Amino acid sequence: MSAIRTTGLTKRYDDVVAVDDLDLHVERGEVFGFLGPNGAGKSTVINLLLDFVRPTAGSATVLGYDSRTETTAIRQHTGIVPEGASLYERLTGREHVTWIARANGGETDVPALLDRVGLASDDADRRVSGYSKGMRRRLALAMALVGDPELLVLDEPSSGLDPAGIREFREIVREEAADGRTVFFSSHVLGEVEAVADRIGILNEGKLVATGTPAELRGTRGITESIRFEVTTVPNLVTLESVDGVETISIDPADGGETSESDPSIVEVGVRDSAAKIEVATWLAERTRVRDIVSEERSLVPLFDAYTSNGQPEQSCARTNGQPDGQNGMSTDGRRSRDPEEVRA
Repeated sequence: MSAIRTTGLTKRYDDVVAVDDLDLHVERGEVFGFLGPNGAGKSTVINLLLDFVRPTAGSATVLGYDSRTETTAIRQHTGIVPEGASLYERLTGREHVTWIARANGGETDVPALLDRVGLASDDADRRVSGYSKGMRRRLALAMALVGDPELLVLDEPSSGLDPAGIREFREIVREEAADGRTVFFSSHVLGEVEAVADRIGILNEGKLVATGTPAELRGTRGITESIRFEVTTVPNLVTLESVDGVETISIDPADGGETSESDPSIVEVGVRDSAAKIEVATWLAERTRVRDIVSEERSLVPLFDAYTSNGQPEQSCARTNGQPDGQNGMSTDGRRSRDPEEVRA
């Protein structure tokens, strides 16, 4: 069963097409990176999946539930970090998480959860009115993790985080995926998506223009990975050129002559996929002494640019029940609930 599936999903606001005939499939247990420039329609897609807005056409299911008729079931099993998460300024971080835990029922180790997202005890006991943007994002993530949801939907989750926070976010995503949960997160930061996603979808002007694993997407545009081999001697490389997946070969020094232990030659090979890496390493090891190997993945930036260079910013049209994003009466985990002031009792 799919975690997320959309068929012909479309959202128009008057003459603005925010999401255009979207067919999307996300497998259970995978980390899916939803990539696109600012204004591409990513947040609108998330709002459609969670029934914060209704589609003009098409359909969507989340965890097998219909996004329009079974929204309660979806929200019971989904943790959500919206881009504009609404928090209560008078409450502390700890009170926010405690409130969500009580609303959901079950056992939650609130101190451990706050620590996991990088909110120290002193910070957790401060009012949110004194939080930085990064601290607010950490708190929103902690609230989304309450109850061990089957699906995490994260909209620009690293926005406002410092480098340490970004590393912690990536580690949490990996841990959640290792436990079998599905993670669907949107971002306009290419490196963030490349670092953790099993598969990537690229959205531009409301259209899904590409999907696949990072390796598959590199292959569509001939984007190679580079491997540098330090070798004591350079063998005849003619047959290496015929290895499947090898795109380019270069040698430094260019003459490829005999070198010393202290000054080895470098053979740099560009390959299309991981299988080719193994083939190249084995081929060289059988013919010379390999002293060191450095593998460098080429960025998806050229691919991203190719698909989005003509994109125009989306109008500010992602609305939830006629209100701006983040003001739809939903908590950060997507569930409607009472005013949380009672958690002080």
